[in-house]
Amino acid sequence: MKKILFTFMLLSFSIISACTDKEESVPNKSQEEQQPNVPNKPQGEEHESHENQQEPPKTNTGNTVASNTQAEALKNIKDQLKTDLPIILPKGLPLTKGTFLSATTKAETNQVEVLFFESKEFLPINDMKLKNSQTATAIARLVVKQYQNPKEANEQISYQNFSQNGGQKVDLGYNINGYQDAGAGSLWTGWNEGRWALATHTRTENPEAGLKLAKQAVQFLETHMLPIPKQNGFARLDVYKSGNIIVWQDEKLVYTLDSIKEPLKALEIATSFYH
Repeated sequence: MKKILFTFMLLSFSIISACTDKEESVPNKSQEEQQPNVPNKPQGEEHESHENQQEPPKTNTGNTVASNTQAEALKNIKDQLKTDLPIILPKGLPLTKGTFLSATTKAETNQVEVLFFESKEFLPINDMKLKNSQTATAIARLVVKQYQNPKEANEQISYQNFSQNGGQKVDLGYNINGYQDAGAGSLWTGWNEGRWALATHTRTENPEAGLKLAKQAVQFLETHMLPIPKQNGFARLDVYKSGNIIVWQDEKLVYTLDSIKEPLKALEIATSFYH
């Protein structure tokens, strides 16, 4: 009898132990409650933390950044030229807002050529995409050529002293006189500033446009300096945007700027060569 009673008590104890173990194996808290204690963020704090994260730098969203980008691009252009000619490049070019400066380059023993582009996306110097008119727009061309001596270089400059050439005298403002000369359907208004000879071109049926452009150029040059030529420089500014060209001599080197549509932008680019 005692043996039966002992066996019954042992069996009951085993059943109770098993039930207790099972209950302890079931968590008393949900999985979410068992996660480490993290202080709750106030509403909206998580969104603010994303806003405070540093965004990738934007390379060309304003004039200041664009100017820095141009400085880097111009340095890369000079590096790509790989020339021994002692040339200088402009300090900057007038770009459409939100565009990047790039260029294609050519270098020979006595001549270098730089075709400047503006593009909607960053393009390295001499990138093949620059030849695609949908991707990039040519804004100016610079050619620098070295001649045998300064005399030969000076012969490439169409310098004139307009006051000695005659023509109808006109007032361009700022105590500067211009001289007009017409022929073959064209009307020229020429004047001199220092070692520079400058002239605007229009058609004879639109004479006021040539005078207006000349006055605008004189006013612009009151606050901007053209590079100092050694010996002379010449600028042709075209009302019809078809033949703007600016040429100046630096000893044996001759600088030529062309392929610029807007005449006053041509002047602006030329003045960026002043150092």
